[in-house]
Amino acid sequence: MTHELEPILSRIAEALERLAPAKPAEPAFADARLFRHDPATGGFHPAPDYPLPLAALVGVERQKDRFVENLQRFAAGLPCNHALLWGVRGTGKSSLAKAAFMDVAAKAPELKLVEVDRDQVTALPALFDVLRARSERFVVLCDDLSFEEGADAAKALKSALEGGVSGPPANVLFAATSNRRHLMPRSHGERAGQQEDRGLVAAAEDAEEEVSVSDRFGLWIGFPPMDQPTYLAAVQGYAKRYGLKAADLDRRALQWAQLRGARSGRVAWQFIRDLAGELGKSLPL
Repeated sequence: MTHELEPILSRIAEALERLAPAKPAEPAFADARLFRHDPATGGFHPAPDYPLPLAALVGVERQKDRFVENLQRFAAGLPCNHALLWGVRGTGKSSLAKAAFMDVAAKAPELKLVEVDRDQVTALPALFDVLRARSERFVVLCDDLSFEEGADAAKALKSALEGGVSGPPANVLFAATSNRRHLMPRSHGERAGQQEDRGLVAAAEDAEEEVSVSDRFGLWIGFPPMDQPTYLAAVQGYAKRYGLKAADLDRRALQWAQLRGARSGRVAWQFIRDLAGELGKSLPL
């Protein structure tokens, strides 16, 4: 009877193997320095080097020095902290993180950057477990982080940063940018009102869970609004770097900022792009 069942069991096993998801390909981290992670497939997709040099970022010297110092310690295997870059939109948080990485990685070939989407924060513990076994050192970057989906994402991030019983991976530095220091969702008050059926205690616990995540970042770097002299310095710095000349540069830059209703590094760069297009010159990005 056993021999009669063997062919059937063999066919069942083969069918199950065909239905099983394919094992993710071994990451080819030697192919690039920047990668995007896809939790659905477990893949790491290489990306081109970030083109904007660190020296081109004007008006954030203190922030640059602090972030680069922490990153250099990580690259050297010295004690460092996970970093939260927070502040008003358009002040260069994401640009600084990527440009600083490229600057430090130029002297540390084992350093890699893996970018994750803010909507995939719940996959971070599994990602950290994969990276833990690698010989490279990884900066995991999440841009515009906030917990719109609630406490589950906050718990996942805390789990990743604390590492559970095995501790956090020594070869992973997590960096996040956010418009809000405590990473609270924009509609947190409305969401809490919608969840009254869960009870006030449960809603308060969710809020505490989300706020407490920011405490896991040992390094907070703030990006305040840009004043007019700093904004003009950024415009002048970009214009000089890329050889753009205009007799009324400052006046036009201020008019551009007035039309946008804001002064920031992003607005300065958008003005420079418009000026370069007018003058028929190209820019790196």
